[in-house]
Amino acid sequence: MEASAEQPSPQPPQPGEHCIRDGDFVVLKREDVFKAVQVQRRKKVTFEKQWFYLDNAIGHSYGSTFEVSNGGCLQLKKKKEEPTSETKEAGTDNRNIVDDGKSQKLTQDDIKALKDKGIKGEEIVQQLIENSTTFRDKTEFAQDKYIKKKKKKYEAIVTILKPSTRILSIMYYAREPGKINHMRYDTLAQMLTLGNIRAGNKMIVMETCSGLVLGAMMERMGGFGSIIQLYPGDGPVRAATACFGFPKSFLSGLHEFPLNKINSLLNGTFSAEMLSSEPKDSTPVEQSNGEHEEKQISEQADEDSIAEAAESNLEEQRTMETVPQDPENKEPKEKGNRRDYIQEKQRRQEEQRKRHLEAAALLGERNADGLIVASRFHPTPLLLSLLDFVAPSRPFVVYCQYKEPLLECYTKLRERGGVINLRLSETWLRNYQVLPDRSHPKLLMSGGGGYLLSGITVVSDSLRADPSLKSCASTLDSHAAEEPAAKKQKCVGSGS
Repeated sequence: MEASAEQPSPQPPQPGEHCIRDGDFVVLKREDVFKAVQVQRRKKVTFEKQWFYLDNAIGHSYGSTFEVSNGGCLQLKKKKEEPTSETKEAGTDNRNIVDDGKSQKLTQDDIKALKDKGIKGEEIVQQLIENSTTFRDKTEFAQDKYIKKKKKKYEAIVTILKPSTRILSIMYYAREPGKINHMRYDTLAQMLTLGNIRAGNKMIVMETCSGLVLGAMMERMGGFGSIIQLYPGDGPVRAATACFGFPKSFLSGLHEFPLNKINSLLNGTFSAEMLSSEPKDSTPVEQSNGEHEEKQISEQADEDSIAEAAESNLEEQRTMETVPQDPENKEPKEKGNRRDYIQEKQRRQEEQRKRHLEAAALLGERNADGLIVASRFHPTPLLLSLLDFVAPSRPFVVYCQYKEPLLECYTKLRERGGVINLRLSETWLRNYQVLPDRSHPKLLMSGGGGYLLSGITVVSDSLRADPSLKSCASTLDSHAAEEPAAKKQKCVGSGS
């Protein structure tokens, strides 16, 4: 079994994006259930009441399907043609079938004995079919439904996928929608489209969706351009961003800035001394902040999938600098050398201070190409203050789970001016089951996907009075003055 797992690994032509490597973040899929984990050798992974190791998956391509065998080893599952003998005999209807629990001859003890012998799930399903007294009396559709149900219960089949925005948003919405403010994946897609997210842009994002919106923007920009993330509290939460598994080149254009310093930046009173005056001198305060950050991370990350992946990849998160103070690194450094621990903490604080100064310089230019807001806070004060950092003729998108805050935001923007094409929309999605002779809308669907407020910034008279935007307004006036006036053409009449 080990030899079979090592056979595909020495292939040099496809070592990168298409093959699973040690340390990569992947998404496990079984039916409609997803879970994000990190590939590590000899690390036990629990998924859908099954535990296994991902060692044998290393070297195989993404999208491969594996079967969990005894001992938690993964075996590559080859596609086989389904035998037609199972559904050869079928009844005309199910009216004479009574579900009294006596149609199956195999008991739970018999099934458990089959599992202990190492019989695969496919063979167990076949024996369940053969020992069912009512299987042949069911209709063809009922037989397919019975087989699908038993396969889901007894066959341990796992598909390994490459993380993407669509997969991670579906996973979050299905497992813990509260972590992403109940944002549905079609709503996220519309946000990326309305916000004109593309490579080379300079974007501002304020989100409290565990980093899912930030990761979607980074994926679409492809590592080109810059993103300034505004965060509340002690540090940005990027648990979902870490699950994308971005390379280090993507992180060069990622900046962060605390939300509580925005007003001082707008008023022109922001300085480097304000960053150094934050209460981070004494050790008890640092420890309390670390405990608060650890609690915040555990609340924002998914308890089953995301937190496990984030904790297992501390070095990657440290590179991404998801949290300025890493509470999990305190214990070994405190146990070691106290002086080294203090020096390391000062170094991290200095790096964080430099990042904040770089982000403040980018925001001070007030020429961002777009603004995305998707937070649990009220959107009106956020949007009214952050729009000053966006250049004219640029889009902005605000997401909220409820309509009333966006209605207030819509009214304030109309009174303020400086925006056009204001549009408040609700996304609606209907899932369909597509099967032969059984295609119909699914009975269970989400009630709502939230609301979006979108628009485009323009230069208004009130904005022209702003001294910081005089240069922009004068540039527009100069371009308008350079354009020659349209000449009046004489109308030559067809007179006599």
